[in-house]
Amino acid sequence: MADIRQCLLPQKPAKLKDLPNRASASEHQPFQGVNVLGLKKRGQGLRAWIRVDTSGNSQVLEVDKFTIMRRCDLPARDLRLLDPLFVYPSTILGREKAIVVNLEQIRCIITADEVLLLNSLDSYVLQYVTELQRRLRTAGVGEDWKPEGIDFNRRTATRNFDNMFASTSPDYLPFEFRALEVALEAACTFLDSQAGELQIEAYPLLDELTSKISTLNLERARRLKSRLVALTRRVEKVRGEIEQLMDDDGDMAEMYLTEKKGRIESSLYGDQSLTGYRSSDGLRFSSAPVSPVASPPEVRKLEKSLSLARSRHESMRSSESGTESIEQLEMLLEAYFVVIDSILSKLTSLKEYIDDTEDFINIQLDNVRNQLIQIELLLTMATFVVAIFGVVAGVFGMNFTIPLFREPDAFKWVLIITGVLGSFIFVSFLWFFKYKRLIPL
Repeated sequence: MADIRQCLLPQKPAKLKDLPNRASASEHQPFQGVNVLGLKKRGQGLRAWIRVDTSGNSQVLEVDKFTIMRRCDLPARDLRLLDPLFVYPSTILGREKAIVVNLEQIRCIITADEVLLLNSLDSYVLQYVTELQRRLRTAGVGEDWKPEGIDFNRRTATRNFDNMFASTSPDYLPFEFRALEVALEAACTFLDSQAGELQIEAYPLLDELTSKISTLNLERARRLKSRLVALTRRVEKVRGEIEQLMDDDGDMAEMYLTEKKGRIESSLYGDQSLTGYRSSDGLRFSSAPVSPVASPPEVRKLEKSLSLARSRHESMRSSESGTESIEQLEMLLEAYFVVIDSILSKLTSLKEYIDDTEDFINIQLDNVRNQLIQIELLLTMATFVVAIFGVVAGVFGMNFTIPLFREPDAFKWVLIITGVLGSFIFVSFLWFFKYKRLIPL
């Protein structure tokens, strides 16, 4: 991890205005970053963002939030979700040109061409960037969606655009979905590791608590349950966010940024082709000896037919690719929904184990309390029997004389009779409590 951090934190950052349109040779290094002490400058509001393009090249940019808002076409409230100074619940938002992801430690902006992350020394962020680079360089996503340059042939624009959305492999995912997949995987890994640590710590503590109830063990169990409740809420929030996306086809279609970008480029190429055809056709009409009255209606009719054909083709293609993209994203979300649901099941089982332990402890305490009540009841009966001797002693201790006082065995018989009477009363109480099942004898 120390080697990764050295690669992530070089000395000189790059400015957004100096960023080239294509990856340069220097971008093949792991990162070009800034010192952690300079992540945000006072007065300028600059932050260090890690940028990863479609080829897997990475670079650290030092820009302010207004530049990011203009670059990604995002409102300010979406950027607040990524602010590390505030704690927001997990959120996945699909916008016109970007996807805002806030999943635990991963806070990033995903576009059709790049991923922007707030520069951080967190190990999970570094692992996210490294894993995203590895997958992009292995799969070669940038080659699939890379345009052919400025000298793109207008006559083959529509054909190439069709081939780009036509036969693709079933497991193919565009750049933004690959970046989202790595973010979901990192979030699930982080939550699963925390759930595993909680399980490792919880089960021995609960087993010890069942055998030895002490104030220290009870305090540790209380803290453990508080951590469990907080982690369960976070997992439920991630699960709810994924489930909400799966239930809304419109939100899933909105997140297909590469398709929308390709549709815009195709429309621009079509407009350029129509403009070129109109200019060439205008020259032909101006040079040809045809009637000037009949030429403009023919041109307008031809333009209208071309526009209708192009719009019909684009709508059919967008509907087909939109359905396919929704299915791709839905399968991706379903996979990680199962993972996050299994994590939630672990936490639920742990919570049930804690509840069972609490019930067992309460049963033990109730049993001890019942035993104390039984002992108290027996002591009360014994005190009543002893009180009989006190009553007899009080009666015979009065200042009066009777013939019984002159008998030599009178004292012995008084003790015997009083003892027998007290024992009879004590046994009667025990039989009554046993009959009423108040004392298990």
